[in-house]
Amino acid sequence: MTKAKSPAALRIRIGGALLLAGFAAALAPLAGAAAPFPNGQPITLVVPYPPGGSNDSFARAVGAKLGALLDTSVVIVNKGGAGGSIGAAQVARAKPDGYTLAAVSSSFTTNAAIQGDLPFDAEKDFKAVALMAKGPFIVAVKQGLPAKSMADLIALAKKAPGAINYSSSGPGSSNQFATEMLNSAAGIKMTHIPYRGMGPATAALMGDQVDVLVASGPSLLPAINTGKARAIAITSLEPSPIAPDLKPVADAVPGYEFSLWWGILAPAGTPDAIVDKLNEAVQQVVTTPEMKAFFVREGAEFATASARDYQKIIKDDIVRWKKVAAESHITVQK
Repeated sequence: MTKAKSPAALRIRIGGALLLAGFAAALAPLAGAAAPFPNGQPITLVVPYPPGGSNDSFARAVGAKLGALLDTSVVIVNKGGAGGSIGAAQVARAKPDGYTLAAVSSSFTTNAAIQGDLPFDAEKDFKAVALMAKGPFIVAVKQGLPAKSMADLIALAKKAPGAINYSSSGPGSSNQFATEMLNSAAGIKMTHIPYRGMGPATAALMGDQVDVLVASGPSLLPAINTGKARAIAITSLEPSPIAPDLKPVADAVPGYEFSLWWGILAPAGTPDAIVDKLNEAVQQVVTTPEMKAFFVREGAEFATASARDYQKIIKDDIVRWKKVAAESHITVQK
């Protein structure tokens, strides 16, 4: 016959069970807590363009410093194609944990403004992380074109409408928008020849296959410094520290101005804490004297903004470029 438990023994056992249950409940949030970011895991920074060009060079420079600051490695992956949309789509579909990011420029918003069949929503499928740099474009011509100034180029273009052509990194790229805005403002017509990426577009200018390229300093300075292309103007309203000897396009075309930004995006749903940590780290990287000097040498200037302010820049840019596209008849070329 089983001996009955005393009331005191039952109270001790019940009390002990409740104590263990409470201890387990207290530990549960800790067990389920996410590991500290980045916890030594490599970060993949996708450049949605082929090697070469500003997106690639800036991603590599910032990525190396970012990895050192976060005590991890930042792996650069070039995923070009479809005007940058293939690489961007890969990031949009990635796990929103901060380990897969995209290095983009203003072309991200110009593409979004004219392409209705992108495999992602440029605003809803991404979360802005941090700006890296900003800067004007340079207007460059092939060495064989008899244009030493913006006024010369306009005169040539007016003499033979459509005969002068220009390259870009693809339909809907910021290069196309900048040049079509120039066409409209100057009352000229230059013919668009799109390429698959900034590298091929620049190579076409250096090889005398196209007449004009309006692009960023990082993309054009190597060609200009080696004498394979000639810079004739800059798209800032005032002279710029990236090329102080160049006169603004606005001197010949009053009011014309175009600037570009470069930044980092994450998949939508990435926790704010991770985005804020990355934003702070990127700001630390780009504001160092070494990186400030690097950007100026490459034809740009460092730029910073909170993640929230950068998100607003993207939203406002898409609205603005839709308006420009309608006015300048910029469409996706099938």
